[in-house]
Amino acid sequence: MRFTKVVIPVALCILLLGFAAPAQRKKGRYTKPKTPLPVVSAIDTEALKGLITQPRERPLLVNFWATFCDPCRDEFPDLVKIDKQYRPQSLDFVTVSLDDIDQLKTDVPKFLGEMKATMPAYLLNTSDPEPAINFIDRRWQGDLPATYLYNEKGEVVYKHIGRVNTAELREAIEKVVKKGDGQ
Repeated sequence: MRFTKVVIPVALCILLLGFAAPAQRKKGRYTKPKTPLPVVSAIDTEALKGLITQPRERPLLVNFWATFCDPCRDEFPDLVKIDKQYRPQSLDFVTVSLDDIDQLKTDVPKFLGEMKATMPAYLLNTSDPEPAINFIDRRWQGDLPATYLYNEKGEVVYKHIGRVNTAELREAIEKVVKKGDGQ
C-alpha cells in the first residue's frame, strides 16, 4: 500500500510532464533600446568661473539646482521648455547641480533624462561650495534653486533665488536676446 501511494503520484507527475509543451527558445530576444542618460560633467570652482566669465557671443542662463530640492524639481520642466524655445534664438543655457559628487552618474543624469533635458549639465565638485557661491553672487546664501542670466559681456541682467517665475524669466531673456540681435 505504501508502494502504491508513492508510485501513483510519481507516475502521474511523469505523465503530466509528458503533455507539457516544450519550452521554446527565443532567438535574438528584442529589448527596446534605452535612451542614453545625459552626460553630467564634474566642475570645480575654477572651471565654473571660467564657464561664466569666458568671452561669449550669446547670453548665458545658469540654473543652480539639486535633485533633493523640491522647488528645483518643480521648475525644471519649465526650464527645459525655455531651453528648447530660446537656444535656437541665441541663448546658451547650462545647469549646475549642487548634489553630492556620488550622484554624478546616478540620480542627477537620471533626473535630467526624465525631464528630457538637453542643455549642458554640470555638478559642482568641491568640498567647500562657499567660494563658488561667493563668485556667483556675494549676497547669495546658496539657497536653491538659483537662476542667473548673463548678457554677452558677462554681466548679470536677471537673477532669481527660489522657484523662478517663468513669465518674468522669459521677459528678461527676450530683452537680452533682442539686444543681441541688434533690435
